[in-house]
Amino acid sequence: MSRVFLPPRYLRSPSLQTVLSSLRLRVLGRDPLAGATREIILTLAGGVRLQGFHSQAPGGSSRGMAILIHGWEGSARSTYILHTSRFLHARGFDVFRLNLRDHGESHGLNEGLFYGTLLDEVFEGVSRAASLNRGGPVVLAGFSLGGNFALRIAMRLGEDPAFRLDHVLAVSPALNPAKATDAIDGHPLLGPYFMKKWKRSLRLKQELFPHLYDFTPMLAMGSIRGITEALIRRSGIYHSADEYFQGYTLKADALRGTPVPVTIVHAKDDPAVPVEDFSGLLIASNHRLIIHNYGGHNGFLYGIWAPSWYEQEMMQILGHDGGVR
Repeated sequence: MSRVFLPPRYLRSPSLQTVLSSLRLRVLGRDPLAGATREIILTLAGGVRLQGFHSQAPGGSSRGMAILIHGWEGSARSTYILHTSRFLHARGFDVFRLNLRDHGESHGLNEGLFYGTLLDEVFEGVSRAASLNRGGPVVLAGFSLGGNFALRIAMRLGEDPAFRLDHVLAVSPALNPAKATDAIDGHPLLGPYFMKKWKRSLRLKQELFPHLYDFTPMLAMGSIRGITEALIRRSGIYHSADEYFQGYTLKADALRGTPVPVTIVHAKDDPAVPVEDFSGLLIASNHRLIIHNYGGHNGFLYGIWAPSWYEQEMMQILGHDGGVR
């Protein structure tokens, strides 16, 4: 049994948990990773390039490795990614933070746009990151859309054991991206927040590749669902946004045959990913589905500067003795 997450009363608002998880205040001050981190541009199949940041643990050895994947319109420098990286790094673990295509400052690395269905390149990117492990367990942790990717990578390892993962942790994973999109669109804080970030991303892509993209009609739209529909129809890859979303929706039995141990952490009060999506989810005997009453989206915070519940859980997963749970 895992510890129940119970924050102080003043931190039980799902909106507050969600906002604090991305609040820059949590990572202000001296960056302990600054001198230990190197940027790596991974050149993958088909010439795809992804950006990553590798931080080796202090000293000459490592207790293991954590590979982290951010959520949609987040990045390797998102607060929840940085905070988790610093927490694990300070405790002797190597950390690799992977940027998805067109996230962070990586828009110029590829002409093509990011889609949630681009599993092949993320799978290969995680494989390359895992090859940097210096010993000990390798854990992949994904957040929100990154959690969706992490779970699909665990599933693919059942068919293609291209590399070793000892555990996969998915925090607030978006199992059903169509429902998550509609939930975000309908939320008074998350809707405007993600619209602003996505439009900034589209403008940057357009500026870098003006011969390929003109997003002017999309930038005038007022919903994430509407922009998604317009972009998908423009792409010619899918007939509709719903067909596109189905391409990376995790069905109830999707994880049943996954060989890698998996921990899924979610909150009943998550404003972006409905808890109903986890009803009926079939999991294997080496999987855990943990649903807390509180935590918001990517939150699970005990305090503004305190470690999160899932950071402490990662230490249990990695094992204090260098083993893996």
